[in-house]
Amino acid sequence: MHIHLDPVGGIAGDMFAAALIDLCPELAEALVAAFDVAGFTSHVRIRFESHADHALTGRRFVVEDAPAIPGHHAPHRRYGDICTLIQKAPLAEAVRAHTLAMFELLARAEGRVHGVALDAVTFHEVGAWDSIADIVAAAWLIDRLHPATWTCGALPLGSGRVRSAHGRLPVPAPATTALLEGYPVFQDGIAGERITPTGAAIVRHLNPSFAPLRQAMRLNGSGTGFGSRRLDGISNVLRVLAFEPHDVVVGREQIAVCEFEIDDQTPEDLAVALEHLRTAEGILEVIQLSASSKKGRVGARIEVLVRPERLAQALERCFLETTTLGVRWRLVERAVLERETAIYQVLGREVRVKRTHRPGGVMTGKAEMDDLAPEAGGFAARARLRRQAE
Repeated sequence: MHIHLDPVGGIAGDMFAAALIDLCPELAEALVAAFDVAGFTSHVRIRFESHADHALTGRRFVVEDAPAIPGHHAPHRRYGDICTLIQKAPLAEAVRAHTLAMFELLARAEGRVHGVALDAVTFHEVGAWDSIADIVAAAWLIDRLHPATWTCGALPLGSGRVRSAHGRLPVPAPATTALLEGYPVFQDGIAGERITPTGAAIVRHLNPSFAPLRQAMRLNGSGTGFGSRRLDGISNVLRVLAFEPHDVVVGREQIAVCEFEIDDQTPEDLAVALEHLRTAEGILEVIQLSASSKKGRVGARIEVLVRPERLAQALERCFLETTTLGVRWRLVERAVLERETAIYQVLGREVRVKRTHRPGGVMTGKAEMDDLAPEAGGFAARARLRRQAE
């Protein structure tokens, strides 16, 4: 599976979890159960709920204080304490590893912007249970979906100020800015915090490609995750698109291969003979190779590919058109790619282009030379037409 992140409104931890659950709603119950097994439900309750905004529908990931511990939602926690909490929790090893890796990214970013060592980092907003829930949920979903590759669209920077334990900070927050270094970003004129520290840590952990898809892929589904804020004129959503490699149709068929050598037919006459063979019914291709014949003569080795049901007629035609006295033949299997022919208007001319999907999802195309051949401008003009068509 390949997953593409489309940060329409931005990205935050809750948006990431909500979008993936909207993509795979059958995982919601198992994720809630995993939180219960891990013992987190004594601190927080999580749920996924349907949501709509600006004509889009999707889901939200809601994290609430457990009833038994009111006001326990936003403490300051040291990085080491969070690591201990995650290490002791009965999580799957892969989930634990993803969670710790994302918190380490956050801790290194915080330590860098505040000028403190890693083991001295104290989380404020990120240390709250809702942020811990966001990151653990993201880690659980990354492990469960286990996509082979990730891509991401350019990230909206946002603008303005955000409240924090350190006072009002510029958007994006300093730790977020550190995590986004090297990534493509843009300004769309919509203010507010568009990328949260947890969202930036998730993106940095996934290490996605920001290049567009260069190969044909099959779109299998999409999910929409809403953030808690409303934005002016746009839905505050992260959209995810799930792809699989495009299936290449490889057919198998049986063909006959006829072979013979010619050393006593003039090149001019042989060229005409082979063209006649090519146009005969049931003949797929005629190939001419140079060959050294008896008595040191330079000749030609001819291969004729034939549909088996037309083999007898093809053998007769070989004897009719050439001077050969014997033809070898055999039946072989071949694999073929499904192909199609499209017609394009190129510089005022109709050009047929044969297209096929190759393994890996790559589509290739080849313009028919017969449609390029009438070009009076010579090789350069034909090459220009070919580039336009392909």
